Amino acid sequence: MPEGQTLQVGFETKGDNVIVSPQGEIGYSEATVFRTWLRKAHDSKAARIIVDLAKVDYMNTPGVATLVESLQISKRNKSRLILCGMNEKVFAIFKIARLDTVFEICPTLSDAISKS
Repeated sequence: MPEGQTLQVGFETKGDNVIVSPQGEIGYSEATVFRTWLRKAHDSKAARIIVDLAKVDYMNTPGVATLVESLQISKRNKSRLILCGMNEKVFAIFKIARLDTVFEICPTLSDAISKS
């Protein structure tokens, strides 16, 4: 990981799913890295992109904006974007912004994978 970069991102293909698993905090500087991985997921033309946020401790506005942008790309590409594994702090941000009504959110990665 380059010096100063605090976000690691896992990327895995399972059947029709691409699973993007960021780890760390998603703030201003990390959002660019996160966006790059999400674009790679969209470029794969997967039917479903699952973003596993279980190892994200904190996310601020640029991280949320990156997910909103990714949702827009999903809708344009007619694919699904599913978020899962949010901790209470991250989920609270989505709840306050009412984004919990816009995004498809599952409690766990296995719930997201098994969701039809």
